Amino acid sequence: QEHFGGLKGLTVAWIGDGNNVLQSFMTSAAKLGMHLRIATPRGFEPDLRITKITEQNFKECGTKLLLTTDPLEAADSANVLVTDTWISMGQEEEKKERLKAFQGFQITMQTAKSAAPNWTFLHCLPRKPEEVDDEVFYSPRSLVFQEAENRKWTI
Repeated sequence: QEHFGGLKGLTVAWIGDGNNVLQSFMTSAAKLGMHLRIATPRGFEPDLRITKITEQNFKECGTKLLLTTDPLEAADSANVLVTDTWISMGQEEEKKERLKAFQGFQITMQTAKSAAPNWTFLHCLPRKPEEVDDEVFYSPRSLVFQEAENRKWTI
């Protein structure tokens, strides 16, 4: 909102794990007037109960929701590219399996080629290079440090 001047009409692409951060986006995006495009690997989709509520919210609000396993499809025309850690606390034993499942989900400049011309990048940190490459993470389009500062004020 700070960067774009508002949220209504923005398209957010979540590329990564169907975790709690994604599920928060899912339950709020439509109510804020945003479109949401989600790409997760098979087997790492968000909770089905949250998905059903989300689909109803998007229908009621007239916003668009896409669920796919293709990161480039999710990134298409997105104003915001978002990811989060692929290996959360307590999932360390699954690291090898998860890294294999998430191959092709790293956000790169190639991913961003299909995004909107004004695309930005968000990550709630800490970030691992396999989730987003340095070129995107340290680019002028990356708002991760402003995001972290804003989160500080809500804590």
